[in-house]
Amino acid sequence: MIEETEQDLEAVVTALLGILGRRGWHLGTAESLTGGMVGAAITAVPGASAVYVGGAISYTDHEKTALLGVPADLLQRRGAVSAEVAESMAKGCRELLRVEVAIATTGVAGPALDGRATPVGTVFVACAMPAECRVERLKLAGDRREIRIAATHAALELALRLVRET
Repeated sequence: MIEETEQDLEAVVTALLGILGRRGWHLGTAESLTGGMVGAAITAVPGASAVYVGGAISYTDHEKTALLGVPADLLQRRGAVSAEVAESMAKGCRELLRVEVAIATTGVAGPALDGRATPVGTVFVACAMPAECRVERLKLAGDRREIRIAATHAALELALRLVRET
């Protein structure tokens, strides 16, 4: 099953990189819950360096603000796991890396901690482009590893859909 998942992911990344390359566009990533998995999936594909600039792993609120310019008051008001923060991360990544397309991930992979307001499996993925930023809320099931893999897939698939529509 893991091999099939990896093949599916590689096909999504290959299609995304192909479209971006033909347009002369570049891609960056801003990751929280996936901790670099989106960037790893991209760089696993030969030729990614022609399109992929790099990414920021912003696991803490401080790094979301310091690296990506996510407003501290937004993090306080909405929480790190929110559509607004995912959007701000993606837009901040576009500015930081000077890319046309940026993917962002934030969420809760688990295990559940006592007192946590946001349920495990709550994930937001975002894709920012010059004229649009789209955010999707996901409710994912599984253990920590499965949630992070599914979030990686969802983020890359969102980017591919948005780039194809543009």
